[in-house]
Amino acid sequence: MAAAVLGIIVFAVFPAWGGDPPKVLGTKQTLPNGLVWLHSQQSGLPLVTMQLLVKAGVLQEPAAKAGLANLTAQLLLSGTQKRSAAQVAQELDFLGARLRAAGGDDFATVSLTVVKKDLAQGLELLKDVLFNPAFAPAEVKRTVAQIHGSLEADEDEPGVVASRSFARQLYGPFPYGRPVKGAPEGLRAITPKDLKDFHRRFYRPNNSLLSVAGDLTLEEAQRWVAQTFGSWRPETGPAPALPPIPALDKSKVTVINKDISQANIVLGNLGLARSNPDFYAVQVMNYIFGGGGFSSRLVEHIREKRGLAYHVRSDFSPGLEPGPFVVTLETKNPSAREAVDLVLGEMARMRNEPVAAQELEAAKSYLIGSFPRKMDSLDKRAGLMAYVEFYGLGLGYPWRFPDLIQGLTAADIQLAAQKYLHPDKYLLVVVGKQSEMPSLTGLTPGGKEEKQDEPKKSGN
Repeated sequence: MAAAVLGIIVFAVFPAWGGDPPKVLGTKQTLPNGLVWLHSQQSGLPLVTMQLLVKAGVLQEPAAKAGLANLTAQLLLSGTQKRSAAQVAQELDFLGARLRAAGGDDFATVSLTVVKKDLAQGLELLKDVLFNPAFAPAEVKRTVAQIHGSLEADEDEPGVVASRSFARQLYGPFPYGRPVKGAPEGLRAITPKDLKDFHRRFYRPNNSLLSVAGDLTLEEAQRWVAQTFGSWRPETGPAPALPPIPALDKSKVTVINKDISQANIVLGNLGLARSNPDFYAVQVMNYIFGGGGFSSRLVEHIREKRGLAYHVRSDFSPGLEPGPFVVTLETKNPSAREAVDLVLGEMARMRNEPVAAQELEAAKSYLIGSFPRKMDSLDKRAGLMAYVEFYGLGLGYPWRFPDLIQGLTAADIQLAAQKYLHPDKYLLVVVGKQSEMPSLTGLTPGGKEEKQDEPKKSGN
């Protein structure tokens, strides 16, 4: 019964977008050890979700140990000092609970969803995997082998090859240029001691934040949070030094030869950080340009009018540090240059011409109208609370968001395009059959095409 309950999407427990909704997502408190925690009571179902964000992502790992942050997070569920990996899995199955851990660029996450009557057992298990991971050599070896296999499989995916080459060239030694999963040489260098040291250094209450959503009053939540996390000992230390992101002062083209019929194209440049106040204008601009699906200009001009690509879209991925702006598409090898020309032309048009009033209003309407879906389940609500706190947006963010979007003008959108779309200084990576592709040089002044052979398989 418990497992079935966890599968229900919780729509009824949240207030409608209209009317007089609460002005904050929840309450915020801090334990004496420095753990910031957030609470939102949602009593529609007898469930509780807790999500812990730990500033222990790729930004915190050393380059020589690429993959350390993600591996540490994954191994939390692979056994503790008193439970084997099988015992952890068996207890979760018995409770019908979900306990997950994952790495990321800016942070790692550990989340628990459990029926309220089983909360004591669920939190005891969460506490054990969080505080006492074993990092047993056999489990480390097994998990590293799985990640190696995943990295090898990725090399057969031309879109992944293109995206990773793009990130590596855009960021150079900066951590965002590395896959969260790491790299074969980095994974081979990681020892159980590295994992224990990384966990000891970064998995600390004053380096984390916790969100609690579900069928708990504030008083109940205070007791459970204090009981579970109150003994967690803080530790302070210097933040890792980050290398600078290299400047992209001219266009660069890389072609990776692969015997496939479709060219996989990634084009873009450095974007912006989540804290940048231009974020909202960029959201609207990107929706119109290529992020709005069938409503976007890229889909209209490249897919619908020219039939050059089934899929084409643009994305900004802001983080604690400036994330990338990318356009991704697939097209037949002979039409690669034409497709790229069209992308660059649309970038120039966004910069040079104000968007139409109808386009602007449609983008605003979608972004504002779709926002409630970001908190229509317990998992999403807990995740949104953690997100807005982590990036310093404030717990009233959902109720400020409509005004932040609605007040934007066509001039704001054009200015955002001029600041963040660079048709004259871009990075372009194409994976496809080189003999079938026209030259990609000369698209803009300064473009220089580099050719590479298909990447070799990485060894274990």
